[in-house]
Amino acid sequence: MSSDQQYPYGAHDPYAQNPPDPDVTQTWEGQTWDTQYQPVVEPSQPAPYPQGTQYPQAAADTAYLPPLAGAAPAAYPLPPEAPAAHGATGPFPAGPAAPQAPVAYGPQGASYGPAAEPSVPAGSPAGAEPAYGAPTTAGNARITDAQRARAEGRSPIIPPGMQPAALTAVTGLLLAATAGVSPYLLLVPLIALQGLTAAGWFRLNGMWPARQGIALAFAGGLAADAVLLAAGREHAPAAIVGTLGVWVLLTLVLQLRSHAAADERMYGLMATIASAALTIVAAGFLAAAPDAVAAGGAAVAVAALARALPLPGAASVAVALLAAAGAGVAAGAATGAGAQAALPALGAGVCALVGLRVASYDYPSRFVHMTAGVALPLAAAAPIVYLLGRALG
Repeated sequence: MSSDQQYPYGAHDPYAQNPPDPDVTQTWEGQTWDTQYQPVVEPSQPAPYPQGTQYPQAAADTAYLPPLAGAAPAAYPLPPEAPAAHGATGPFPAGPAAPQAPVAYGPQGASYGPAAEPSVPAGSPAGAEPAYGAPTTAGNARITDAQRARAEGRSPIIPPGMQPAALTAVTGLLLAATAGVSPYLLLVPLIALQGLTAAGWFRLNGMWPARQGIALAFAGGLAADAVLLAAGREHAPAAIVGTLGVWVLLTLVLQLRSHAAADERMYGLMATIASAALTIVAAGFLAAAPDAVAAGGAAVAVAALARALPLPGAASVAVALLAAAGAGVAAGAATGAGAQAALPALGAGVCALVGLRVASYDYPSRFVHMTAGVALPLAAAAPIVYLLGRALG
């Protein structure tokens, strides 16, 4: 046994009298010290490292660990050697690891500091599991509105709300106010309605961006307006149906030139044809009698507002239809059509509720609510306003 092993570790410095031989490799037969163990010294024993002691050079390969919080008052840390580089393995076997916060490592072993640990409530008994918060969906930005509604026990089919209903009411009242003044003045709210219809239908079907389809559908609405102004109200059915047929052919040509997959081309074809049809049919306000447009626009306005009120489902529908009929009677009294205006108003109210239900499908986004939720109640009511308006004339 070498002279270095005659002295227990910590008694005194053995290298002061017997310096190590650099040509001899030292071997350890017993259990060496643990770099993570903090020796506890009784008050009666002397300190293991007296002041001024020179520490062995071989101990520089070990990593220095600070004393743990809450350790015994008499615990002494290991000597402050220079820490070893990350990833280096020392010559000594590792002992039991001391509890410490896990460290998150990045690429090539770069350390980014301790990882966050779940907190343990104060006053919990020793060994208690960390407290995790209850699962929630309110703060998760990745969850969809439909998933949040189902998780909260609500129906994912929710109407657009009061703001889209207010915009629908403004547009409907503008249509009602300008119908008896001039057909060219009626074009201002009508073109806005057709643009919202073309854009909202594509997003309602989950297709975005679809600039070519939206532009084609909106162009179809403008073409129908132009044909109606040129041909007159007496040729309105031929103008609307003829424009719709031409735009179906244009949509087919557009999809045949597409290089997308077969399923995507089919989806795009159906969405574009439906969007163009709704946009072109909305031109029925331009073809209908002014009294019917006034009654239908007012009816859709009050029906959308009534449907947005926080009422039960059946009660909300009944209130909306009654309000639509009452708005038609009021509009008929203002235009001289009389109580007969209640009929196109009631039909427009029913179509407005159908349009709101379509715009509420599967809890769509706010963009859908502010486009399709605004336009579809009026666009769906245009054919009924035209047909029932002819009965008034």
